[in-house]
Amino acid sequence: MSEILDRPTSVLPSRFGYLMGLYTENYARLARLFAPHRLEAGHYASDPGDGLQVHMHVLERHRYTLELDLSYGFVDERTGLPTPSAQLRMYTDAKQAEAWHCEPGRHLWQVLGPFPEARTVMQHRLRMNSFLNRWLEYLADQGHSIGTLQRIDETPKVRYA
Repeated sequence: MSEILDRPTSVLPSRFGYLMGLYTENYARLARLFAPHRLEAGHYASDPGDGLQVHMHVLERHRYTLELDLSYGFVDERTGLPTPSAQLRMYTDAKQAEAWHCEPGRHLWQVLGPFPEARTVMQHRLRMNSFLNRWLEYLADQGHSIGTLQRIDETPKVRYA
């Protein structure tokens, strides 16, 4: 007990450790929810009848990596892009999923500036992946699942920059 009181930081994960934990949890939630690692590249939609259709576009499949977009079926009037949305990367060998972009139509340097400090980048990644974690939990609570996911033949008209 005295070791905990003497070194409280030894009990808490580092920011990096916490971020890696979020990646692992995001993978588990996403795999349970939609199992995108089992899907072919293409456009899918989930509609459990709550009025908020979720779109998932499996962009690319590689041996150990999967890239996909996740968004609702409505568009932001200001940007003309789906919102909320996230660009995701699943690492099937490491069992991790990261939101690597949550600002449609903008690159990371446009969000954080041309030369952000490492701390700023880490905070941004923590925010994006915390958002993804809560969003996936919300989608599961609303009834979205692999059972409500249907493949859509047409490709989505919107592509992220």
